[in-house]
Amino acid sequence: MKKHHYKTTIQWTGNKGTGTSSYRNYERSHTISVENKPVIEGSSDTAFRGDKTKYNPEEMLLSSLSSCHMLWYLHFCSEAGIIVTDYIDHATGIMEETNNGSGHFVEVTLYPTVTVQNEEMVEKAKELHQKANEFCFIANSVNFPIKHIPAVLVK
Repeated sequence: MKKHHYKTTIQWTGNKGTGTSSYRNYERSHTISVENKPVIEGSSDTAFRGDKTKYNPEEMLLSSLSSCHMLWYLHFCSEAGIIVTDYIDHATGIMEETNNGSGHFVEVTLYPTVTVQNEEMVEKAKELHQKANEFCFIANSVNFPIKHIPAVLVK
């Protein structure tokens, strides 16, 4: 088996001068960086005193699932001779808080709308979403269901 290693740097940028002296005295702002790539500005969800103009970890998880699915899907379509000309997904996720303040995702639903070149490709294009889910690295790493409600258009 091959192993792949990843490295990222998360740096807290929310010290307003007194550090974490109290729950309300610091920002949840941080940067996410990977060498030779643009920096991503992050925060917590606004429900947890975060900055709504920055990405939060929950959005990043949802985006990771959606993009991983898309990349595998496009790969399998290209192998099967399915010519995809457009792909968009408006993914949703549900996270549930527990009584002690922790939480976890209970489900994610992907809504990929795929445009293929001709009508003969539609059925196979729909089927390949299942295979993409089975191969997706991120989907294989989470412990909650990932639903798929795909649409296939012809153009």
